Amino acid sequence: MNDSEFDRALIGAAFARLGRDGWRHLSLAGAAQDAGLSLARARLRFPDRVVLLLRFGRYADAPALTGAVAEAGSVRDRLFDMLMRRIDVLQAHRAGVLALLRAVPFEPGLAVLLGTASVNSMRWLLEAAGAPARGPLGLLRAKGLLAVWLWTVRAWQRDQSEDLSATMAALDAALARAEHAAGWLPHAPAPTQAPPEPSSPEPSSPEPSSPDGPPAAETAPETPD
Repeated sequence: MNDSEFDRALIGAAFARLGRDGWRHLSLAGAAQDAGLSLARARLRFPDRVVLLLRFGRYADAPALTGAVAEAGSVRDRLFDMLMRRIDVLQAHRAGVLALLRAVPFEPGLAVLLGTASVNSMRWLLEAAGAPARGPLGLLRAKGLLAVWLWTVRAWQRDQSEDLSATMAALDAALARAEHAAGWLPHAPAPTQAPPEPSSPEPSSPEPSSPDGPPAAETAPETPD
């Protein structure tokens, strides 16, 4: 079993346990035992639960980014497809992700970590879709896309349909509103190269409180890139 296969197996077992036991009682050693994996290797690959979440983020981003550069369509269309592929990963681990989202409001440090990493994840998706995501405007776009993602996750939490139609409708509405925000989604051609390698993996973001309507991008970044 290579590292990727090992990580996938442990992540699956850990999120199954998370759904059953909750975040505070999650045991990585127990998850490794559930999956029949080496405890020594699990300790090396997943020294703590933060690493588990970071690797889950990379695991969620992988299908979203696969083939993104070659896809046809507008920036908005590409982002819709990528974010729905990310949702598919959450859906595959639904019970565990819902348990994590319930825990985050009571874990401020965890919320900050995931929020920061999620902005970086949104930058990856933007660049893969053909929208520059560096500099002050890039940070603005990344925060705007994060708002879109969080709105979509909120809809997904309530969506009990097999085809996730309510989730798709929420994502489409949020992207439509974001697209009309001045300077947020450029009508740019697809990039000819893959986005640069990130310095660290990013997790799937937790869902904080959301506004009563689909989000719009922020009018100014808080900090320069």
